[in-house]
Amino acid sequence: MLPIKEINVTDLSQKLEQDGSNIELIDIRTPAEVARGVIPNAKTLPMHLIPLKLDIFNDPTREFVVYCRTGSRSAQACMFLSQQGVNNVSNLRGGIMNWAQQGFSIDQSPAGNIV
Repeated sequence: MLPIKEINVTDLSQKLEQDGSNIELIDIRTPAEVARGVIPNAKTLPMHLIPLKLDIFNDPTREFVVYCRTGSRSAQACMFLSQQGVNNVSNLRGGIMNWAQQGFSIDQSPAGNIV
């Protein structure tokens, strides 16, 4: 089993503040979950559609951070992507729940910017 890269919410927040221009946040939760809010500037891609959208992860200049509610589904998604040869993707440890618990902002009106 290949190890997956993970990033914690504090490190992610710092990276986004410094220069997040090459970081792509991907929220893989269901549309109903996404409707409750997303991390600002995240794009949404329901987990079951990842195999159909593998090409979006083929940009070596981007760093993808995948997240879900608690980090469990996104860890599975990162494992799948790693098995497909995608190595510029990290799991957000603890997911959006941990992000919110640490006091970071949530965009309550996601624009529906699907990947």
